[in-house]
Amino acid sequence: MEQRRLFKGKRTRTPGGEIIVRLTGVRKRFDSDTLALDGVNLEIRAGEFFSLLGPSGCGKTTLLRILAGFETPDAGRVEIAGRDMDGVPPYRRPVNLVFQNYALFPHMNIFENIAFGLRMKRLPEDEVRARVGWALELVDILGLERRRPHELSGGQRQRAALARALVNEPEVLLLDEPLGALDYKLRKQLQVELMNLQEELGVTFVYVTHDQEEALVMSDRMAVMREGRIEQLGLPEALYERPQSRFVAQFLGTSNLIPARARAEHEVETPLGPLRVLQKLAVGQDYTLSIRPEKVRLSRRGPNGGNRVTARVDDIIYTGAENQYLLDAAGFELVAFTLNSDIQEPGYEEFDYDEHVVVHLPEENLVVIHE
Repeated sequence: MEQRRLFKGKRTRTPGGEIIVRLTGVRKRFDSDTLALDGVNLEIRAGEFFSLLGPSGCGKTTLLRILAGFETPDAGRVEIAGRDMDGVPPYRRPVNLVFQNYALFPHMNIFENIAFGLRMKRLPEDEVRARVGWALELVDILGLERRRPHELSGGQRQRAALARALVNEPEVLLLDEPLGALDYKLRKQLQVELMNLQEELGVTFVYVTHDQEEALVMSDRMAVMREGRIEQLGLPEALYERPQSRFVAQFLGTSNLIPARARAEHEVETPLGPLRVLQKLAVGQDYTLSIRPEKVRLSRRGPNGGNRVTARVDDIIYTGAENQYLLDAAGFELVAFTLNSDIQEPGYEEFDYDEHVVVHLPEENLVVIHE
């Protein structure tokens, strides 16, 4: 199905506006062994596309269900649109929830599914029809309203679920891995459409996913969760380029993690030998250095020093868009990615299995993690 429109240039990520969702010290325990949320503090601004990212069991879906009113926190305060949600049932909250499995009524056609919430509010029938028509057009399924859910594709059913949520004009739309059941190509298409839709409507989206690329592509801001806590929160670029913990560095993409001990303000000793970093260090302190594989530079010849070490190519993985080199640097494993688009570039080098290469770890790309 044709996309509604594409962004011209990079999506602007400058969160602003009033706080529409505020969680203060929210805790939730399901049993003596399961602490789902451990004192979560979070503020989300009106009009943001905000993503909660993390592995299974980290608490992201529990947090979403608490916002929706399907779970009650054991402690803490939840505010939506300036109102304390304590004791407010789901149907009275200014939110709607979109599930991964669509949750459409199988015995109703798509029009009736989308109209269900409006009719529960006892709106006039002409208003119901007008708003359902608007929602059908908004998600690009106008003409499919007389079909039942089983007669639609997965992507069409997800659009219908979105329409059913948006037709109620929520202040906050909660999305629980809504693209998880779709195939890769359709998921990529709907990512763009969801971004466009959110920008067009200005509705606050709170989006739960375990897909790192999805969160990086779509979010204005995002939070990486671990064991019921927010590990790091901020702009996608900041979390990817400057992870503050080993967990974020490893979970959000791929990263080389190098143990280090500071022997001078800008120099560390590592299993690879001495390396220089830009950040000022405490002499004698232990750190971890993180560098993304695409930041690692490989060559056959290069000057000594300057964060350069020799390594052997242990394996090569061809992924189409890039070559992934698994390297052995005196017993320490490193990973480097090179884009295959560089093949036509002057000076491009492609390396062979078991070949010895010079590895450059630029100091501006070495991130110091204080753990």
